[in-house]
Amino acid sequence: MSRPLFSGLVPSWVEIAETFHDTAESTRPEEVALVTRAVPARRREFLLVRECAHRALLALGTPAPVIGRLPGGGPAWPAGVVGSLTHCRGFGAAAVAAAAYAIGVGIDAEPHQPLPHGVLEEITGAVEQASLRRLHRSHPDRHWDRLLFCAKEAVYKVWSPLTERWLGFGDVVCELSPDGTFVVTIGAEQDPPPDLAVLTGRWAVREGLALTTLVLPTRS
Repeated sequence: MSRPLFSGLVPSWVEIAETFHDTAESTRPEEVALVTRAVPARRREFLLVRECAHRALLALGTPAPVIGRLPGGGPAWPAGVVGSLTHCRGFGAAAVAAAAYAIGVGIDAEPHQPLPHGVLEEITGAVEQASLRRLHRSHPDRHWDRLLFCAKEAVYKVWSPLTERWLGFGDVVCELSPDGTFVVTIGAEQDPPPDLAVLTGRWAVREGLALTTLVLPTRS
């Protein structure tokens, strides 16, 4: 494949690295040590996306010997870098950007399939469910429930490192558009910072995957 699947969904100054494998060998003992107690599947995912992250950082010009883990579980990027990781069966990706250009980057990838039974009701409210029904009637070739799930995941990957606060699915109202964009509103009870109250992202369906991105540029 000549271009990354996430190509065109992020600005040119965001570096993307992807893999279509489910196994990874790591020569970084510090990273391997972070998942010694994890089940084999989780260990493979962890090391796989970190290899993507190292490739993306190298392309950005800010290589790091080790990518640690924050207390909340997210990647500990080098100073001056923001980024995001995602993994699903048969695919992994990393996206990084210089903090001079962005204060947050979130990406997510999921199989382009319907959500498991009962999940939609757990992650959405009545307004979102009504919107999804309208989208399904007008564009039945898309699994809008899965895209909405991915959009909220991308939002959390931006929110968490910036606020160090939990954000539940119910705290985010997402409106998907057929044009490949989405808008999310963070609930007032979360007292979101002005830059995070209303966010706009992008989505696409490629190679059987639902993809979402959210990039929050640094204000000049």
